[in-house]
Amino acid sequence: MAFVTNALRALRPSLPILSRRTISIAEARVTSPAPFFKADALVNGTEFKTVSLDDYKDKYLVLLFYPLDWTFVCPTEITAHADAQEEFAKLNAEVVAVSTDNKFSHYAWAQHPRKEGGLAPITMTMIADQTRAMSRTYGCYVPDDGFNLRATYIIDKSGVLRHAQITDRSVGRSVDETLRIIKALLFAEEHGEVCPANWQPGSATIKGDPELKKEYFSTNA
Repeated sequence: MAFVTNALRALRPSLPILSRRTISIAEARVTSPAPFFKADALVNGTEFKTVSLDDYKDKYLVLLFYPLDWTFVCPTEITAHADAQEEFAKLNAEVVAVSTDNKFSHYAWAQHPRKEGGLAPITMTMIADQTRAMSRTYGCYVPDDGFNLRATYIIDKSGVLRHAQITDRSVGRSVDETLRIIKALLFAEEHGEVCPANWQPGSATIKGDPELKKEYFSTNA
């Protein structure tokens, strides 16, 4: 019996202890009002300001939570979304990055050249959620680690959370997919039809009626 116990103890370090890797309990619910936030942020790469959910009324807001400054996948995601700001603006949308780093870390990283893993030049707003309050509320914070998973939340013009996605830290997100989701949400709002899998602007949509939906499936199934 002692031999078996010792063998299990020897194996324990190599086995993932999933029960310890819990994330915070979220207050964010898709189709419900997005949780309010107010936090310090780096704006335009040079200024420190306090921003809140109220600052983004009447536009779509993408909250791009990421693990940590000065890391590996994170700068590729942030610069990719920052460089697409004009595309988001055409949709009346804005992207704001969020991590648990402090604003001074954001500032230093924003001044550091991209060829060395920095973000410069960048103007995208970066929230410094040093208290972890915002990350906990949105449900992407991992207390055991002290920082976030990769998470994307899309909030519409009326302040309702319309999309939430959390993914592993090893995989970067797609800017094109975030843009596609906003375009689909806008189309559905305007036309009252729903968008099928892999929908792109200009492609067929589905009428929300048991009989009329057959128009789509008769030619696209």
